[in-house]
Amino acid sequence: MAINNTANNGFEKQIWDAACVLRGNMDASEYKNVVLGLIFLKYISDRFDEKYQALVAEGDGFEEDVDEYTSEGIFFVPANARWNVIASKAHTPEIGTVIDEAMRSIEKENKRLKDILPKNFARPELDKRRLGDVVDLFTNIQMIDNGSEKDILGNTYQYCLRKFAENEGKLAGEFFTPECVVKTLVEVLQPYNGRVYDPCCGSGGMFVQSAKFVENHRGNINDISVYGQDSNPTTWKMAQMNLAIRGIDADLGKFNADTFFNDCHPTLRADYIMANPPFNLSDWGADKLTDDVRWQYGMPPAGNANFAWLQHMIHHLAPNGKIGMVLANGSLSSQSGGEGEIRKNIINADLVECIIAMPTQLFYTTQIPVSLWFLAKNKKQKGKTLFIDARKLGTMVTRKLRELTDEDIAKIADTYNAYADGTLENVKGFCAVVDTEEIAKQDYILTPGRYVGIEEQEDDGEPFEDKMNRLTSELSELFAKSHELEAEIRAKLGAIGYEL
Repeated sequence: MAINNTANNGFEKQIWDAACVLRGNMDASEYKNVVLGLIFLKYISDRFDEKYQALVAEGDGFEEDVDEYTSEGIFFVPANARWNVIASKAHTPEIGTVIDEAMRSIEKENKRLKDILPKNFARPELDKRRLGDVVDLFTNIQMIDNGSEKDILGNTYQYCLRKFAENEGKLAGEFFTPECVVKTLVEVLQPYNGRVYDPCCGSGGMFVQSAKFVENHRGNINDISVYGQDSNPTTWKMAQMNLAIRGIDADLGKFNADTFFNDCHPTLRADYIMANPPFNLSDWGADKLTDDVRWQYGMPPAGNANFAWLQHMIHHLAPNGKIGMVLANGSLSSQSGGEGEIRKNIINADLVECIIAMPTQLFYTTQIPVSLWFLAKNKKQKGKTLFIDARKLGTMVTRKLRELTDEDIAKIADTYNAYADGTLENVKGFCAVVDTEEIAKQDYILTPGRYVGIEEQEDDGEPFEDKMNRLTSELSELFAKSHELEAEIRAKLGAIGYEL
């Protein structure tokens, strides 16, 4: 089955439907790992088989030479892990064991994948009949086509992550940041080359979008170096697979680890840092880190890690580096626990470049309103900060979920670029460039609404007296109607014995 356009052919939905077949009575968090593991296994098997057939055709006998594959960034798949073997066992009781052994064999031959792939397909609660049906579906899908396999599988992997996020609700925040939010960060920061870092990388979405940005602007993906870590072991493994499918060579540490207590990249000074840290994280271990070198602008409160994340990132910033991060809106104005003083110190250090108030309902996980913070060690506009109120942007795609369109994201990025170039004109109700002295007068509160003002209303040409006469007349009619309805309700209640 050739796939030329995943959107037109419903490829991603087809894989998602396979996930639903597998689910049975399992929680979304459990069957997520099963489905994503199968996507990854089928992908590397297809890539291996394509190269294998080419080597067979050459006739030099190198088709089992590991170096022939690894030299081209292709994972070597041992004989027992190849998809034809798995497909032949699809409807046997041991299919789960066959897949687990395949995963172990692949990890043994490819050091990058050691201890990353899921190996829980043999467990009793996973229905082997359904598992066999999904293997059949994958067997009938050719996952590489005309060299575009990374996009096809990468998009499918990302699509399934998004669908799992919808299903898991609040728990999804551990592994998924909405793509429109990530794209906004990336389009503003423009990470063309250098070191890209995410200290709480989830499933790797920041890195994927950074690589897409470079490719879309005809750059070379090898011009960026990727660093990250995550404390959740399952999420950390998902990120490794997600990046491997995309062909992104990343250093996510040797294992999952807590960023505050086990910094996997202590000497890193990154050119671009992008992150969506857990909102308002409490009990993060502040009492054990009171003298930490990272708290240059003040000790973060024990009850909220927002300014601990922010200062951790500043600490890891290169001399000309930039940060783009998501924070709950409370960080814009909070004075509790010394947060106001930390924010003041960061502003006075001339690090805050741009604050964007985002629309509500962008996240599957929370209704907490958020803002994007952009900081820079070497701002182009010294002593000035750009405020953007983007709360009116976005389109509702479901009853509960809003997304920023590509046009919305371009509007934000263009506004930032004009600010950086010194050519931006303030737009009431949307954007304003503000001196640090003015921010100080506002007690160092960074809420964009304070600075951008209220959008000017267009004059409709109707004279004030005429408009007031028309509106009061309409109001009088509405009052009269309300009295009629009140009388009718009283009469009906009285008829059944209830007097008001």
